[in-house]
Amino acid sequence: MTKRSARIPRTKLFVLDTNVLMHDPTSLFRFEEHDLFVPMMTLEELDSNKKGMSEVARNARQASRMMDEIVSSEDTDMKEGIPLDGPSNGLASGKLFLQAEAINFKLPDALPTVKGDNQILAVVMHLAERFPKRPVILVSKDINMRIKARALGLEAQDYFNDKVLEDSDLLYTGSRELTQAFWEAHGKDMESWKEESHSYYRLKGPIASDLLINEFLYQEDATPLQAWVKSKEGNSVLIETLTDYSHAKNSIWGITTRNREQNFAMNLLMNPEIDFVTLLGQAGTGKTLLTLAAALTQVLETKRYSEVIMTRVTVPVGEDIGFLPGTEEEKMAPWMGALEDNLDVLNGTTGEGGEWGRAATRDLIRSRIKIKSLNFMRGRTFINKFLIIDEAQNLTPKQMKTLITRAGPGTKVVCLGNIAQIDTPYLTEGSSGLTFVVDRFKGWAHSGHITLQRGERSRLADHAAEVL
Repeated sequence: MTKRSARIPRTKLFVLDTNVLMHDPTSLFRFEEHDLFVPMMTLEELDSNKKGMSEVARNARQASRMMDEIVSSEDTDMKEGIPLDGPSNGLASGKLFLQAEAINFKLPDALPTVKGDNQILAVVMHLAERFPKRPVILVSKDINMRIKARALGLEAQDYFNDKVLEDSDLLYTGSRELTQAFWEAHGKDMESWKEESHSYYRLKGPIASDLLINEFLYQEDATPLQAWVKSKEGNSVLIETLTDYSHAKNSIWGITTRNREQNFAMNLLMNPEIDFVTLLGQAGTGKTLLTLAAALTQVLETKRYSEVIMTRVTVPVGEDIGFLPGTEEEKMAPWMGALEDNLDVLNGTTGEGGEWGRAATRDLIRSRIKIKSLNFMRGRTFINKFLIIDEAQNLTPKQMKTLITRAGPGTKVVCLGNIAQIDTPYLTEGSSGLTFVVDRFKGWAHSGHITLQRGERSRLADHAAEVL
C-alpha cells in the first residue's frame, strides 16, 4: 500500500466579520462542514452594538446569546474548537473557534491597528500564515473590508446565504407563454368542459409537471388564451380560463384592466380563495390602483371584507424631515401620497353624483381605509380585513414574516413593490423580503404572484423608467 501524501484539508476556515453576525445571527450554522473562527474584535464590536431597539441591536444580542449557548454546551478545550453539530441540530458539522490568544501580527504601516477592521485583518493574516495548506477566508458584508483583504493577498467573500436568488432575473414571474408545441404535446388525452362562464382543460404531459398552482398561462395568436392552473396531480393539471376584466361589463370600481398582466393581477385580487397576493412591477404599472379598486369593491359593494388597512415602510428617499405631529394616522399621511393620488382617480370613476355626491363618496371611502404604521404591528390580529403592504421591497424577510402572520380568518394580504427601487440600506434585490415571499409562496394553492410588465402611467414615466 502506497503512503498517502499530506493532502490539503477539504474544509475551509471562515473568519467572521461582525457585520455578518449582525446581519444574520444564524450564520454560525450556515457554513455546513467548514470551520468558523470568531476574532476577539468581532466579540467586542457585538458588545458595543447590542444596545437599542433597532434590528441591528436585536441581531447583535441574538448572536451573542447563540454563541453563549454553543460555548456552554460543550466541555471541550476552546483551542480544539467547539463542534457545531449538536447546537445546530445537524445543520453544520464544522467547529467554532474563538480567539483565545493575543495575536501580534505586524500590519502594513498604512493600516492603523486602532481600527477594529484592521485588527480582524491581522487575525486573518496570522491564520493564513499558520495554516498555509488550508483555505482561510474572511467573510464580510463590508465591501471596503473585502477590498483591503484582497489588497493584502487574503481571500475574502461576501455572505450570500441570506440571498433567495443570485440574480433577480431568475425570480418567478407568475406567468408563462404557451406555444403551439405545448398543445401538440398535451392535446392527446385532453378533457375540456364549460362551467358558468369559464372553460376548463385537464391536460397530461411533460411540461404540465413543471407548472405551478395559480401560475398564469397565455397564448397570443389566432386563438388567444388567458388561463391559470387551478390544481395539479403529478403530471396532470387542471387549467381554468380567466375572467376578462378588460371588458367594461366586468369593470371593478369603474376600472378596466389595460394589459394582460393587469388582467392576471385583477383575477388574483378578486378571487376569494386567494389569501396572499404579491404584485411586482416598475413605477406606473398600476399596482396600487388595481389593488385599491379591488379592495373598495370587496369592502363597500360585496361586503367580503370589513375594511382596508394600508401600511408601508417609512424609509425616506432623501434627508429625513424630522418628527411629524399628530396621531398615528396623521403621522402616516405624508407617506400615503400614493393612496391619495389613486383615490382621486377612483373617485372620478364613481359616476355622476355632482360635487356633493363625490364628497360623500370620498368620506365613505376614507372611513373604510385605515392607515397603520409598521412599528405597532407586533401582537395584532386582523380579522376579515383587506391588508395592503405598499413598498414591500424595503422590508426584510423577518419584517415580512411579522406582517403576514398578523392575518386572521377571512383576511387577504396584498404586497406591492418594485425590487429595482430599494431604499433600505443593506437590502438588495436578492435579499429583500418581497423577493423572499415571492419565492417561498410560489405554488401554494391560496397565493398568487404576477410581475406587471407595462407602464400605464404616461409616456414620460415609461421613458424615464427605461432610460434613467
